[in-house]
Amino acid sequence: MTATANHPPFDPELAAVLAAVGDLMPSTLTADMIPMLRQASPVSLPVDEMLAEAGVERRDLTIAGYEGAEISVSVLARAGKVGTGPGVFHTHGGGMVMGDRFVGLGQFLPWIVGLDATVVTVEYRLAPEFPDPYPVEDCYAALVWTAEHAQELGIDPARFIIAGASAGGGLAAGVALLARDRSGPELAGQVLIYPMLDDRDATVSTTQIDGVGVWDRGSNITGWTALLGDRVGGDDVSIYAAPARATDLTGLPPAFIDCGSAEVFRDEDVAYATSLWQAGVQAELHVWPGGFHGFDMLAPHAELARAMTAARNAWVARLLAP
Repeated sequence: MTATANHPPFDPELAAVLAAVGDLMPSTLTADMIPMLRQASPVSLPVDEMLAEAGVERRDLTIAGYEGAEISVSVLARAGKVGTGPGVFHTHGGGMVMGDRFVGLGQFLPWIVGLDATVVTVEYRLAPEFPDPYPVEDCYAALVWTAEHAQELGIDPARFIIAGASAGGGLAAGVALLARDRSGPELAGQVLIYPMLDDRDATVSTTQIDGVGVWDRGSNITGWTALLGDRVGGDDVSIYAAPARATDLTGLPPAFIDCGSAEVFRDEDVAYATSLWQAGVQAELHVWPGGFHGFDMLAPHAELARAMTAARNAWVARLLAP
């Protein structure tokens, strides 16, 4: 039996979705595909329509990123928001090589509408043009900016969390480590949605999801190689670039981690949750049976996706309650 044939089965409803989008989304992303995918992302969203329908206002700002370079952030809040409420700093997904700050909008929009949160989402610079440490350092600079402007943004510093999915989940974990180690902004929690944490390509799940599903082993190697170059898999990789390499997770904020059972990131995400528990950090972990990578975004109306979203939103609501 081949490694790819031995992967956990996809949920039947999600398998039908995979079959339908197979021509639009190749299982394996190669470096030569990056320019094309940047132009026509399969997860492109009608951002302004979604915001208007939800009653959410958007402000685009230019701030200083890593080494003082200009980067963009968007501040999203309920139209006419007054006073203070929770704050969410968001780092988008896209394998470190594609996507923009609105990828994942459907994941955090309910927190704005339902919890009166203000979300700041950052346009960090992408690999391979801007390899490590540019992405995580851009994100950290934007986190510091957000914390420094919390009052004018309507953010309660005691209810300020970081959130990201996929590569954004890895960046969120890396930024949380940077904030701890640099005595930076206090975070009340970290929402790590199927995070990309480990560049070493050494888990069972990475060998199982090879040539199947969404964001397979080959795609993951492409993304990490773009970020790290010749350092990928070697000894000279920072814990902030690949948080799975961290051996001390003490002092980190409570974490929510979710993933699918049929995705590359399954084992590294489970291991990270375990390491958090071992360090005495509170963590909630969900592994959704038959879920492929990003299934909640590709198939939001599927039964499993609705359950995943409900569990995640419930954790955020509990954490951000007044």
